This record gives sequence, structure tokens and C-alpha cells, in this order.
Amino acid sequence: MPFRQIQPEKLSTAVTRQIEKLILRGILRPGERLPAERDLAEKLGVSRPSVREAIADLSERGLLNSRAGAGIYVADVLGSAFSDALVKLFAAHDEAVFDYLSFRRDMEGLAASRAAQHGSDTDLQVIQTLFEKMQAAHQKHNPADEARLDADFHLSIFEASHNVVMLHMMRSMYQLLQQGVFYNRQIMFKQRTTRDMLLGQHRAINDGIQTRNPDAARAAVEAHLDYVQACLSDDRKAEQHEEIARQRFERIKGRS
Repeated sequence: MPFRQIQPEKLSTAVTRQIEKLILRGILRPGERLPAERDLAEKLGVSRPSVREAIADLSERGLLNSRAGAGIYVADVLGSAFSDALVKLFAAHDEAVFDYLSFRRDMEGLAASRAAQHGSDTDLQVIQTLFEKMQAAHQKHNPADEARLDADFHLSIFEASHNVVMLHMMRSMYQLLQQGVFYNRQIMFKQRTTRDMLLGQHRAINDGIQTRNPDAARAAVEAHLDYVQACLSDDRKAEQHEEIARQRFERIKGRS
């Protein structure tokens, strides 16, 4: 029979596995500093040499890195899903912009549904706190803070979805998400009612998640991104009409 005796796991291996899981689940984020060696050993109930051995193993595998005089940090294992050149190319072409919004609609709708079902109480509190910060920024008329918090709000929903592949994929797309939020809001703010409508849409998303109603949460995300896409589409049409009017004016002017 192909059975082997079970060997007791080394303490350093147990430490390694715990840190691995925290990174995998997105609890330890890229760039986040680990507690000092002594504090970490106390938290885990192991010796400092066991912690040191685990950190060495994780560092060798590229999951942690040390900064002289600053401590041990989670490595930037994600990077960006797209190069800066490709991000700029996306922003310059309508087809890519609308495909991106369609992708977000599908993925975020699923994430919101999962967050309502599987998010922990702590996950939902994080989402609630970010929404409250969005409200405060809205009242202060601070568009930059609103846009940054908008991106953080959406990312927190992915974190609460408890799907590690979805989470890390969207984190790697954070640059594109963040730039998309700034760009979309800049265009949509040409309409006076947009700021209030956007806040109301985020309130509906938050309410769906906080009440643990997956269908309502998903529908609210889809309605929000449909609105964003409609605003951008209307802006494109307005630009085209302005360009046609300008060309007609130039032709008339040339005849006179």
C-alpha cells in the first residue's frame, strides 16, 4: 500500500504557509510591511529563528523583499496587467474604452453578487467605510478624492468576493481602473446632475451588499456602469456634432 508515515511539519513551514495564504487572499497587499521579527514571532507563537527561516524562504521565492533599515515588505508580485503605452492606447480609442467598461460591468457585477453572499462582516464594514468617505468627499466637492475613493470602493468589492483569481486580476488592473475612473468622471461632470447620480448609484451598490442581496448588488453595479457608458457615448456624439459644425463653418467662411 502506498502509505507513508506523516511527518510533523516544521514550525517555519507553518509560518510560511500562513503568510502565503495571507498574500494569496489579498489580506497582505503588495508593498505592505510585515510586523517586526519579534512581534511576528509573538503573534504566531513561534521562535524568532522559525520566523527568520520562513521569511528567507519567501524572499527567495520572490514573495517578500527586505528594505535596508525599513523592514520586510510584501513584494510587488502583481505588477500591472498592461503597460503604460497600452493604457494610453486604450484611452485613445473608443472601441477599447467601451470594451473595458463592458468587461468591468460583467466582472464587477459578479464580484458584487459574491460579496453580498460570501463577504465577511469585516469585508462589508470596509466597503461601508469607503462609501462613507465618498459621501464626505462629495459634500466637500473634492473631485480628486471622490475619484480615488471610487476606485478603492470598487476594488474593495473584489476583495470581499473571496475569489483569489478575480481579486489579483483586478488588482493588477488597478492602474487602468483608477485612470478610467478619473477620465470618466471628468467627462461626466459636464452634466450638473452627474455627481449626485453617481453617489446615488454607489449607495445602491453598497445597500445591496450590506443587506446581503446578491441580485440587488449585481443589478446596481450593472446600472451604474450602463450609466457611465451612456454618458461617455453621449459625450462622443456631442464631440462629433461639434466637429461637423466646425467643418461646416470653415467651409462657409472659406466661401466668403
